[in-house]
Amino acid sequence: MQQFTNTLSTQPVVEDEQALDLIGYWRVIQRRKGGILGLAGILTLLVIVIVSMMTPIYSSTVTILVEQTKAKMLSIDEVYSGVSSDQAHYQTQVEMLTSNALMEGVVDRLDLLANPVFNPPAKASLSSNAGVSAAKISAEDMRHKLARKLLGMVTVEPSKKSQLIKLTVTSSDRELAAVLANTIAEVYIDMDLEARYKMTQKATGSMNVQLVELKSKLDKSEQVLQQYRDEHHIISSVTLELGGAASQLSTNMANLSQARVMRAQAQATLEQVKKASGHEESLPMVQRNPMVMGLMNAVTDRERTVETLSNRYGKDHPKLIQAQSDLKKAKEDLRLQVVDVVSGLQREYELAKNNESILSGAVSEAKQTIQGSNQKEFALQGLEREVKTNLELYDMFMAQLKSTRAVSDLQSVVARVVDPALPGSSPIKPKKQMVISLAFVLSLMLGVAVAFLLEHLDNSVRSTEDAERKIGLPLLAAVPKIELAPGKTAGMHYLDAPKSLFSEGIKTIRTGILLSGIDHPKKMLLVTSSVPGEGKSTIAINLAMAHAQTKKVLLIDADMRRPSIAKVLGLDNTHPGLSMLALGLDKLENCVYKIEGSNLDILTAGSIPPNPLELLLSERFKELLAGLTEMYDTVIIDSPPVQLVSDAVVLASMATGVVFVVKADSTPFQMAKRGIRALQRGGASIYGTVLNQSNFKNEEYYGSYGKYNYHAYYGEDADKAAKA
Repeated sequence: MQQFTNTLSTQPVVEDEQALDLIGYWRVIQRRKGGILGLAGILTLLVIVIVSMMTPIYSSTVTILVEQTKAKMLSIDEVYSGVSSDQAHYQTQVEMLTSNALMEGVVDRLDLLANPVFNPPAKASLSSNAGVSAAKISAEDMRHKLARKLLGMVTVEPSKKSQLIKLTVTSSDRELAAVLANTIAEVYIDMDLEARYKMTQKATGSMNVQLVELKSKLDKSEQVLQQYRDEHHIISSVTLELGGAASQLSTNMANLSQARVMRAQAQATLEQVKKASGHEESLPMVQRNPMVMGLMNAVTDRERTVETLSNRYGKDHPKLIQAQSDLKKAKEDLRLQVVDVVSGLQREYELAKNNESILSGAVSEAKQTIQGSNQKEFALQGLEREVKTNLELYDMFMAQLKSTRAVSDLQSVVARVVDPALPGSSPIKPKKQMVISLAFVLSLMLGVAVAFLLEHLDNSVRSTEDAERKIGLPLLAAVPKIELAPGKTAGMHYLDAPKSLFSEGIKTIRTGILLSGIDHPKKMLLVTSSVPGEGKSTIAINLAMAHAQTKKVLLIDADMRRPSIAKVLGLDNTHPGLSMLALGLDKLENCVYKIEGSNLDILTAGSIPPNPLELLLSERFKELLAGLTEMYDTVIIDSPPVQLVSDAVVLASMATGVVFVVKADSTPFQMAKRGIRALQRGGASIYGTVLNQSNFKNEEYYGSYGKYNYHAYYGEDADKAAKA
């Protein structure tokens, strides 16, 4: 048991705060449920007031069926774009339902300028300028303004799979919403019919004027055509024959084309010869000449013979000289033949050029011959085309005019109403029940968030569970805060009220210390805290009294900077104490106070030395503590706070164990953890912490026991609890 406890107490303090589990979250909510519910109630009440003041809005919906356009074959553009004419027509009608012109027509038909919902009467103004400015607003401007206002009340919802359109109007007047929706549909259909009628009338008038003009042009063109035929004695255009001139022109054109090809080929060959000046024998057109080909073979044979004789004889040998002479003569013959071939190519080019020129002249003569005949034919064909064009235009306009007149007698509607709008039975907004419920839920969530924020910002130790979770050490006990009469201290409260919750807490601390080291009956305990004012001296005094009931105990006030035990117990400050005993200036029996009726001796701090830390670090002081441990069963030391001086760290290294006091709702747990780490680095063994001045009336201090106050069944209330 001792080994397990020591191992647990000497573990390094966890640096990071552990995350809260679900039970921890629930306890935070339980602890602050009053604030959460209060915030939720206030916000919900505020929303209820706001919602009740809002004007209810009603909606009415009219369903319109857009008539399809006449069926026709799809164009190539419609096939590639994927958008048919019916789809484009449908989308156009959807846009038309939200046009300003339509809304202005509704304003005029319902006379919304006089409707108090759209145009409320102007309130009396103290400023005369405001009245003048309002008077300057023209009726037309007000009409446009009301049309825009009406447009803001309209919602158009087209269907994706049908030709239906749902038009919804919202208004604070349920009857007016239905009237507006139905009127918009009526005005939309009437405006389309009126627009079609006007367009038909306009088109008919324009076509009549154009038809008269076309008839006049047709008559004039026919007269000109007939006059031309009479002047040139033309029976028909087919009798105009070009005779042999056309056939001759065709033959000469074919010959001219062939001559041009031959001239171009000769010219190209001649240009190649000129470019290869000095090497004409390498050209293919030269090599194709039989004489050149034979001479080139002869030169090749002579060269082979010279090469053979050169390898066999010397350069002055007669046979070699004869062979070289034959080679030279063969090359000269080849050169002369090449020159003759090149001259022939030049003559061929000149001949082809002359032939081209002759044929070109013949073609020109043939063209001049038939030019006169062509002029008559062209003029006749032009006049015939003009007559034909005027006749086609006249027939087309006549057919369109008849069609337009027929259509104007029977106009089809662009759309029709399927379901008329009806007054709404209930407002669409605000949805009070939903808004209030949502506000309550959101305010609860906000309250919970604020509660967790406050919990996160609260760095104090509030409960027994906080002490173990935040500090990371076992909790020996939670000591309640006691109410004292004026002028009294809690130094002797253990003896004054042995059955109180305070005394029960002291006993719990004593029990925890005894169980921490059963194999070490003689103990030296150090009681310390982070900062002054946490009640460590009170805990040390009462803990010493609790131990003194069964053992011989010595209580030492080792806070030689600001000693408090003598003051709490009302002892003489001038009495020799620890400082005199440690310096060897006095004896133990002269320095201690013996509490009558108990086994408790008290060694006060005595005179304050100039440097207490040097005294605590001295070997004499260590020997003194060792001797006192032999004389007493338990030695309890009240040391200075850890955060102020290092005296507590020095004393903790000499003690058997340390009891660390934390003031509830006051000491930041980070500060307590820093003090504990300082003690552990000094080699101290910490038994646990004591949560001092706890409020047992608050159920959050009971940790895992929830709302049940088990302390009510002990101490002074034990009899009452038993009767209950």
